[in-house]
Amino acid sequence: MPHSILVKLTNAFPLWVLSASVLSLIYPPLFTWFSGQLITWGLGIIMLGMGITLRIEDFQRVFRIPRLVLLGVVLQYTVMPFLGWSLGYVFNLPNPLAVGLVLVASCPGGTASNVISYLARVDVALSVTMTACSTILAVVMTPFLTAWLAGSRIEVDAWGLLLSTLRVVIVPIIIGVLMNRYMKKTTERFLPWAPLVAVIFITLIVASIVGSGREEIIKAGWRLIAAVFSLHSCGFLLGYVFAQIVCRQKIESRTISIEVGMQNSGLGVVLAKENFPTNPLVAIPCAISSVFHSLIASVLAAVWRKDNLK
Repeated sequence: MPHSILVKLTNAFPLWVLSASVLSLIYPPLFTWFSGQLITWGLGIIMLGMGITLRIEDFQRVFRIPRLVLLGVVLQYTVMPFLGWSLGYVFNLPNPLAVGLVLVASCPGGTASNVISYLARVDVALSVTMTACSTILAVVMTPFLTAWLAGSRIEVDAWGLLLSTLRVVIVPIIIGVLMNRYMKKTTERFLPWAPLVAVIFITLIVASIVGSGREEIIKAGWRLIAAVFSLHSCGFLLGYVFAQIVCRQKIESRTISIEVGMQNSGLGVVLAKENFPTNPLVAIPCAISSVFHSLIASVLAAVWRKDNLK
C-alpha cells in the first residue's frame, strides 16, 4: 500500500473511533466479539508498535531537554488525575464510573499524541520522549494515583494494577526497542504500518467497550459525556497554560498541551477489565475518553498546523 494512503488512513483516526463507537451503540455485536484476552493482546500489539518506533537515543533526549520533559510528565500525573477525581464529584457520577474516570486520568500519554503532534507541526521529538517517560513511570504512577484518589469509592487492587501495567506496557515496549536495535531490517518493514495497526486496535477496543456498556452509557447520559469531555478539554487547556507560564515557548507549550490532554485510553480499558471484573462500568469512561480526546486533539491540530505554517 502506498505510504500516502497509509498516512491518510492513520490521520482519519478520530473518524474511525467515532464511527465505530456510534455503530457499536446502534448494534453492539458488530464489535463486542472483540473482548477478553483479545483486548489485552490488542493493547500489547499497540505498545509493541510504539516500542519499535523508539530508539535508545530517544531516551537520551531527557538529558538534553530535561526541563521540558519533566514539566510535561509532572503535568500528566498531576493535572489529569486531580481533574478526574474532581469531575467525578462535580457530575455526581456513580462510583464505578467515577473510578473509571480517575483510572483513565491517571494513565500515561498515548501513542496517538505523537501522531497529533506530527499533524499539528509541533515538537514531535519532545512528544515521543514525554510519552516514553510517562509510559515507563505508569508502572508505579497509574496504580498509586488510582488507589489514592479512587480507593475510597470502591476497593482498588494497586498491586494488581501494577502487575497488569508492567505486563501490557513495559514488556512489549522493551521488546519493541530491542527489535528496533537488533532486528533493524525487520522493523523497518513493519514501521510504516505501525501507526495504522495501532489505530485499528484502538478502534476495536473502544467500540467493543462502548457496545458492551451500551445500556449503562445511555443510562448515565449527559453526566458521563460531560465529565469525560471536561476532563480532556480542561487537560488540553491547563497543560498549555501551565507550560506557557513555565517555558513561554509556543511550539513547546502546544506539544505539552497535546501530551497532557491525551491519555492511553486503551491501557485504561485493559486495566479496568483485568482489575475490576465485578464492576464492568469502570471501563466505560476509558472507552469514551478515546473518542473525545481524539476529536478535541484533531481540531487543535488543524488550527495549530495552520498557525505554525504561517
